[in-house]
Amino acid sequence: MSTHTSPSTTRTAGRSVPQWLAPIIGVVFTLVGIAGFFVTGFSGWTEHHPDQTLLGFAVNPLHNVVHLLLGLVGIAMSRAERSARTYGWLLVVGYGAVLVYGLVVSGQEDGNFLNINTADNVLHALTILGGLATALWPRRKDVDTRY
Repeated sequence: MSTHTSPSTTRTAGRSVPQWLAPIIGVVFTLVGIAGFFVTGFSGWTEHHPDQTLLGFAVNPLHNVVHLLLGLVGIAMSRAERSARTYGWLLVVGYGAVLVYGLVVSGQEDGNFLNINTADNVLHALTILGGLATALWPRRKDVDTRY
């Protein structure tokens, strides 16, 4: 494994940890968004259907689009460390809001336009942690390896 050092970070294979986390999270969201359409099809965009689940997580077409967009954004923002960290903050803020929303509407038909259930809420909390890791992963100082 090769390392490249820059003034502010030590990088492995030319990428920082946030630059690895952002596309990993992005690819997972992209795949989940695509797979969700196999469950929901393309109708009932904002409807609450408790029986439309992907591995126990409630989905509807709008929910799938959100996953797809967030996934593609994560992949695109992974090119630079700064934008990868920004993606982490987007996950924290966005999924923080979605978690609060989900805790209010989970299991209800009225107002649950993303078809969120309890499993979704747990996953959204974990996504916030992933976003925090991406945003706040420590920068490592240059290490002089010439001994």
